[in-house]
Amino acid sequence: MKARIVVTLKPGVLDPQGKAIEAALKSLSIDDVSGVRQGKVFDLEIAGSDREQAEATLKAACEKLLANTVVENYTIEIA
Repeated sequence: MKARIVVTLKPGVLDPQGKAIEAALKSLSIDDVSGVRQGKVFDLEIAGSDREQAEATLKAACEKLLANTVVENYTIEIA
């Protein structure tokens, strides 16, 4: 199975990298963009066919390594 994990900052958490990206876009004359928030995407392959087990494994990976759950949210998509 293939999976995608998207990690984003929680609302209200300052995002200096997102602000830097927004400023860089404006310096390139891309002015219609605002509210840029930066995140991470992980594409993984999971052995087996049990979706519930795969989701539990991916949740453990997020909680232990891929996301800082104090300041970040994550979503798991399994294909």
